[in-house]
Amino acid sequence: MSLRARIWKGVALCAGVAVVALWAGLILAGRSDDPLLFAGLFGSFALIFVAAGFGYLLDDRLARPLERVAAWLRACSHAEHLPTAPNAQDLGDLLPAAKALAEETHLAHRAADRLTQERTALLEAERTRLAQILTEIPIATILLSPEGRITLYDGQAAEVLASIAPPRLHARITSYLDPAAVEQAQRQVAKTGRPVSFTARAGDQALDCALKPLGTDGNSVLLIEHAEAKLAPEASRPLAYDFGMVAKPPETLAQCPLDRLTCVVFDLETTGLLPHKDDVVQIGALRVMNGRILAGEEVDELVNPGRPIPPASTRVHGINDAMVAGAADFATTSRRFHHFCEDAVIVAHNAPFDMAFLHKSGKATGCTWDHPILDTVLLSAVLYGTSEPHALDALCDRLGVTIPAHLRHTALGDARATAEALVRMIPMLMSRGIRTLGQTIEATSQHGRLIQDLNTPADA
Repeated sequence: MSLRARIWKGVALCAGVAVVALWAGLILAGRSDDPLLFAGLFGSFALIFVAAGFGYLLDDRLARPLERVAAWLRACSHAEHLPTAPNAQDLGDLLPAAKALAEETHLAHRAADRLTQERTALLEAERTRLAQILTEIPIATILLSPEGRITLYDGQAAEVLASIAPPRLHARITSYLDPAAVEQAQRQVAKTGRPVSFTARAGDQALDCALKPLGTDGNSVLLIEHAEAKLAPEASRPLAYDFGMVAKPPETLAQCPLDRLTCVVFDLETTGLLPHKDDVVQIGALRVMNGRILAGEEVDELVNPGRPIPPASTRVHGINDAMVAGAADFATTSRRFHHFCEDAVIVAHNAPFDMAFLHKSGKATGCTWDHPILDTVLLSAVLYGTSEPHALDALCDRLGVTIPAHLRHTALGDARATAEALVRMIPMLMSRGIRTLGQTIEATSQHGRLIQDLNTPADA
């Protein structure tokens, strides 16, 4: 129970005692004209007002400042730059002491970060060299886990996958290639332990593939021949991988630790603020896996709403009719986005608004949006309390996340800001004992009065 809740619980107890005394006094007042009795009644009234006033002072001058300082200290331990300290003058020397401790801790973290960055730079150089080598080989390369999920893909593979659906780590390869052909090849490799060549259909394409075992633990490498990427010599050569996914997954998604979740963080720009009558003009999304944002795995698409975009909306997001004239409609875009969200937790800021548009499109596309959902508004409430502002700008300011002005109110820009806020909040939540998805959903459900928790039925 929080300090604020304890204070008001004490106030309620005192008020309850006073009410009981007042009620008893009123009963006796009909039987006696003793002046002491009336003095007691007056004292009961006074006790109620004093308890309420004292509770308000404790809450306003002690509990709320302490709550803000505690949240600020958590943010300091995970921010690149020290966030602005809260106003807590009533706490006396506590805030200056907290500032000094935060500065020392921040310097220690930054020193550790610099060392990590140096080591990461060396690894990144090796990664770049490996990507260049793989790109020069005219064969798309995909590494698969024993469950048939993608753990690595190179530049050529990214182009092949993108021609079918947005490429993504941890996706099942059968989401892209003909399941029957792939599964037959997997069974043959498991039986013989030898490479297998086969042809797999992917939409209108027929791809010549080879599946080769990789070691003895069930991992394999899928090679797609004649899939040479059309990359300029100076172009970046993508290489996406995450070998941490090979670890044994938790038994249920609810038991999955927050820092091992696969999340899709998204945002929509629309023609207005009424989901039942307005339409989408832009969708932006990116993936967060194992507590980090995956470079290159993102969606950034304009959408033709099939109607004029109101000038008032254009002034907010900068998207006009000419920009969306050649874009696909939302039914087409949402199908691709649904594929992008497969097996992921969906994250948004003020999720009820954005999810309403997806649910509306689901009626036309047949896509079911039954994913677990995390709302960063509710996560902010868990960490900072309901008395603090939880707008995206306010949350990013507390966490030290910078939103470039030219990206604010663009779908991908706001999605990236939300993703960076999520990545910073994950260790803060885990430090408070909220370690799994199930525990997080339980914690956010306690703030349903602030905004609807989409993991809970509306009439619950």
